[in-house]
Amino acid sequence: MKTIIKESFKKLFADRYLLILLSVMILLSLILSTIISFSVHPSELQLVSHYSAYGDMHLYRDQWFYLISFAFFGPIVALLHTIISIKMLIIRDRSLSLLFAWLGIAIVIIGFVISLAVLNVWTPL
Repeated sequence: MKTIIKESFKKLFADRYLLILLSVMILLSLILSTIISFSVHPSELQLVSHYSAYGDMHLYRDQWFYLISFAFFGPIVALLHTIISIKMLIIRDRSLSLLFAWLGIAIVIIGFVISLAVLNVWTPL
């Protein structure tokens, strides 16, 4: 197992473009996560957290600390996309690994935009 990890990192460090992409994705997710973390403020205002067609109430509300989970989304996505991209580099092709890294960056940015939209709905005027 230890040799597999060492070989994976050797192959990753040999491909500078993929290394830079993965580093940018992780750095971007951490920056956006801190922005979201500082945007969440405690309040008695409840936000609609999910919708269900079953049951008496269709819209379910949650407290403000539900919004903290948005801050964890970016780093988790970045970590998983990094691991899968490195695995694709080893098993498959470099181009597929690069595509997956760019897809991870896009998902982190889209998640940030959606999180800010939810936070702006939640923020009282």
